[in-house]
Amino acid sequence: MSLAPKVYQEFLDAWADSSRRQSYLEAYQTGRQTFVPHLLPELAVTLSAQETLDILRCRLGSTLDLALDPAHTDPDSSVELPAPLRSPVADLPDGSWLKRSNMVGINVRTVGSFWNIIKYALTLPAAQDSIHLLPIWEPGVVGSLYGISSWQLNPEFFSAEVAEAVPGLDTIEKQLRAVVNLLHATGRTVGMDVIPHTDRFSQIVLSHPEYFEWLQRQETEIVDHSANLHEAVQDKIVDFLQAHGSAVSGEPIPLQRSELFSETVGEAERLRLLFGRPEERSLRETRRNQLVFHLVRYGFEPVPATMAPPYRGLKVDPRPEAKTVDANGLVWRDYVIAEPQSMSRVFGPLARYKLYESRDDNRHWALDFEQPRVEVWDYVCRHYAEAQQRYGFDFMRGDMSHVQMRPGGVPDNLDRYYDILGAVKLYIQARVPSFGYFAETFLPPRDIITYGEELDHLEASEADTTLGDLQSVPVNNPVFLQRLRQYDDLRRTRLCTPNFTVMTADKDDPRFDEFYLAGNELRLFLAFFLTDLPSYMGLGFEVRDLHFSPAPNEHYTKLYVFQESAGPKATHGPYRWGQNGHLFAQVTRLKQYLDSIWPQIKARPLRWLLPPDPTANTKVIAWTFVTEPNFVFMANTDTANPVPYFGLPAVPGLAPEHYWACEFSTVGHVAEMDQLLRFNGKHYRVEVLSPGEGRVYRLSEQT
Repeated sequence: MSLAPKVYQEFLDAWADSSRRQSYLEAYQTGRQTFVPHLLPELAVTLSAQETLDILRCRLGSTLDLALDPAHTDPDSSVELPAPLRSPVADLPDGSWLKRSNMVGINVRTVGSFWNIIKYALTLPAAQDSIHLLPIWEPGVVGSLYGISSWQLNPEFFSAEVAEAVPGLDTIEKQLRAVVNLLHATGRTVGMDVIPHTDRFSQIVLSHPEYFEWLQRQETEIVDHSANLHEAVQDKIVDFLQAHGSAVSGEPIPLQRSELFSETVGEAERLRLLFGRPEERSLRETRRNQLVFHLVRYGFEPVPATMAPPYRGLKVDPRPEAKTVDANGLVWRDYVIAEPQSMSRVFGPLARYKLYESRDDNRHWALDFEQPRVEVWDYVCRHYAEAQQRYGFDFMRGDMSHVQMRPGGVPDNLDRYYDILGAVKLYIQARVPSFGYFAETFLPPRDIITYGEELDHLEASEADTTLGDLQSVPVNNPVFLQRLRQYDDLRRTRLCTPNFTVMTADKDDPRFDEFYLAGNELRLFLAFFLTDLPSYMGLGFEVRDLHFSPAPNEHYTKLYVFQESAGPKATHGPYRWGQNGHLFAQVTRLKQYLDSIWPQIKARPLRWLLPPDPTANTKVIAWTFVTEPNFVFMANTDTANPVPYFGLPAVPGLAPEHYWACEFSTVGHVAEMDQLLRFNGKHYRVEVLSPGEGRVYRLSEQT
């Protein structure tokens, strides 16, 4: 039986002891640690608003008052933020700082509110200097965070307790701005998700049918998918208004689509007519459902988003299991790619923006990439730029950055209409040069998920870093070393740098259980000390249980991307943190040691001594720094077997009278013979490196 739950209980008991709790808090409040040691995330998010404010006041002093000042929490205020609240990267010339960032991804549903992000951040060391927030907008019909319905913030993320503790934070917009202020004050950057699609029948789709593709279906046949089908949809929306009246009493109703969907009726006015005022969410949802019912009666649906070649060419899936009937009695059908390839996918609940005109009235589903629909690009860029400006985001995570639909790959001539995610980055960078772009791609072989080479596409679309796929393989698998070597080569040779991904925030689900049965401490060790690679860790990794068989859905952050009460993605109750006390203890030791040396190693270029072996015959890797090599790091990626007696190569330029003194090991105990490594004229002999061990040595002189 695992000792992890017993160790976990010891952490719970320690926090319940007032004297020990106070000592942990003082370590953070006095600056001896950059995080609150021994504070379990599960306990952190239960701190009261007042407790959290008291902790922050001891650490931040008067900066806390600045962060919560109404003049600085009003997203529409033109008041310039004081220096302590400015982004830590505000003065940098571009987004390349992301290439050395250690990012933490947070699905806000798992912590409950924007304010609880601050509580969770108390458990993070300064080295984890970026926070990526999964989508923050109102979700659509299946509650998916990635199926946004409107540009309103998700009301689920409002905190009543902080509104009571800080009366000025009485709206969700002010709370998000305050949270970003506080994260900036603690030296962290904050990123938003930029999504090139919406919910299938989002308020965005329904108020701008011309910005999306449409089809008309009868039973199992698509009877129309012509390029201008949106005009028929617009006519039906006008009919709906004529029949149901304006959602805001007294406002006149345009009689023609040419009037309703024109520049004379702005987006805000159109949304009020169709759905109601922004604060009337219940009414907006009711009206949206009514309008959806109205359109579906005539067979109209937005064309669903797709992934991977050939991207285009849909047909209805005729299988009985591909048919669903929703609570309103509407019949939905799944769609499939007519001529699929290995990774072809259709995302029925999502609708992608129509960014290009179609060829031949869309008879053969072909796009004309020489004819971008400029008004759509401007709409998407403008809305995300407004969000960045209102809340102070420092970077974007581009969802589905792997979408590259051109069969010929990246074209010879690139312009601002090559890629919508790159366009958003450049649009924001025109005002905020330091704004960065973190791409969601997995670096597969060419032509698998995107046409051509994915790195070519990422460079063309202005991505600074990308997620990569290290999280999808066990540490002791040969593929792990192969990918690590590949990513290190790419960061040296390409403009877009892959991440050392520990665990993703939106893919923590049972499919990944087998990858986390061993080597978890080493994953984080490598993420922190490979200072030439950025890293990404999803919330909950630090206490993730070992699942030898799938756990209930409530144990996985991925299942909180959705909000379903029935079916395979259903969750019942709040997210349940893991109880892996052993892992948490090891991670705490690692973070405490990291704190002690981080100012000396942050962002330093590394030099390989034992580089990742692409054949995976050699399991040990070791490295130091290019200049002033005062530390050596080594790791055994074999999590089942020790590696005995091997040589650590000489460090160029290092005098022979120096030796290496062991300072830290992920396994705790290091044999006496390996406490000091002395040069034998050829190398430094290491007697043994334990399974999955990461170790740090510091340069010393013999006496």
